[in-house]
Amino acid sequence: MTPEVSTTSRRSTTGLRQFLDPEQQRDWIEGKADVPDAGVRSESLELRFKYVPRFQKLLRRPQAQEVLEILGLYGQNCIPIPRRSERQYWSVSCLPSTSDKPLTRVNASWMELFTLYGDGEGIRARFLVHLSDFTSDSSLDRARLDEAFLEHCAATPEDVSYFVPGATDMFGINVRGSASIRRFLAARRVLCAVRRFNLTHMNRGRNAYQASHCYSLADYMLAIA
Repeated sequence: MTPEVSTTSRRSTTGLRQFLDPEQQRDWIEGKADVPDAGVRSESLELRFKYVPRFQKLLRRPQAQEVLEILGLYGQNCIPIPRRSERQYWSVSCLPSTSDKPLTRVNASWMELFTLYGDGEGIRARFLVHLSDFTSDSSLDRARLDEAFLEHCAATPEDVSYFVPGATDMFGINVRGSASIRRFLAARRVLCAVRRFNLTHMNRGRNAYQASHCYSLADYMLAIA
């Protein structure tokens, strides 16, 4: 009886719950503990070579170095067990062919997590997070948005703007400039919110964007390059 229940439980487990129990996930979100990652990564050489031309094109952009550095910060701080979960549970695309013309985009499940755009000679970032992590009372009330905190998390208040998509408990934050993006990611409350949103979607199941994963960009996110 017990082995049968155990097998059924494992089969019904989705996303990163297969690797991290709820307590480990909470500790990682709050920065209380590191979580064990795989020592090596699984890689598709065919997919790596497929996106090398796009990666080389990105390297010719004036924002290339900033993009790679910010992706490195994001990958090392905002993605749990990044080697073990690479491609299957998160992916990064290079110059994706979408109407908003991003430089890079990080996805999980069916959801966009983080996008970088060109902004003149610099960059701007778009984060998707839970609205409840940025209201003063953890509610879904847009009127309770802690705007003062958001503005404090950037080099200047003008570097931050935001929007509320149609989905429940979803919030979009735009941050302009490398300095403000770095400062934003360094705020503990922001980092916890980004981690919580990312885990929400990585726990939903396999990544729908595996075919667009750019290993050359992932190298920087995994601090391999």
